[in-house]
Amino acid sequence: MVATLLALTCASPLFSPRPVSARVALKTREPSISTAKFVRRCSGKDGEEEVLLEGMPPEYYDDEWQARQREKTKELRRMQREEEEEEERKIEEYREIGTRLKEFPEQDLRKARKLVSSFITAAEEVEERIEQAAEKGQLDELVLMIIWNRLDLARRDDEKDAIRSLDLLYRRVETEILKRQASPAMKLLNDLLNMHDGFGDDAWLKDCRKRMAETFPREDPFSILMPPGFDIDMHQGLLRPPIETDNTLLRVDFVREVDALLQEVRIEEDEEAGKEGQGLDPEAIAIKLKQQEKKRTISQVEAILDLALNLKC
Repeated sequence: MVATLLALTCASPLFSPRPVSARVALKTREPSISTAKFVRRCSGKDGEEEVLLEGMPPEYYDDEWQARQREKTKELRRMQREEEEEEERKIEEYREIGTRLKEFPEQDLRKARKLVSSFITAAEEVEERIEQAAEKGQLDELVLMIIWNRLDLARRDDEKDAIRSLDLLYRRVETEILKRQASPAMKLLNDLLNMHDGFGDDAWLKDCRKRMAETFPREDPFSILMPPGFDIDMHQGLLRPPIETDNTLLRVDFVREVDALLQEVRIEEDEEAGKEGQGLDPEAIAIKLKQQEKKRTISQVEAILDLALNLKC
């Protein structure tokens, strides 16, 4: 009996729980799978260990990676500010474009916008529509400004097809307005240029010489003193006092105006010499074709001027 009690007394401490500190338990515990690949770092403050967040990639605890991320954030914010500033600039430009026409009456604006819209939707009939509008006196500065506003908006939005179409429309309307307001010399020059069929220059120059001989009055002293309708060769006709008119075009006036026009165009050519289109994109090709057409027209005007200088009236 005593032996049994001694045995029980000696065995009982084996089954009683012994107090174990939490720090010892943490040191002896096996690391879990989710955190075994991370190394604890000292935060540098009172020697405390940094708490690792479960599920975060290893780069999250890399100081260099964190610095790069901060730089990327700064760059993104800078780009965002630039985009916002660009958007504000565009809005201000659109607002400025919209205020260009404030000084014109609202009724005139509606008519001009309707006319421009009819030009844009006319397609192949646009030439006829422009000529009809010119004959009715509907083409003016306001129509040009509305086309220019639309062209300006298309350029800011980089709408290349609209830019080409509106640019051609603007130049065609401007040409029609200038033709209606042009001097007799410029009207004759325009008619002579339009007589070219695009093929033979010899036949065209022959027709130009005939047209000039019919247009310019004879330059001998006797013809200047005689009234229109008097036959100088036969010395027959009515001797009525000459009527003062402003429609008579002298050859010397024609030569002077055409020469001044050529001088102005040559100056523009020198300024645009370094702006030739490069590459094979549609815009560069359009610029090259426009420059070639301009040079061809200049050559034709030079031929007309030379013909007028040597014309014997």
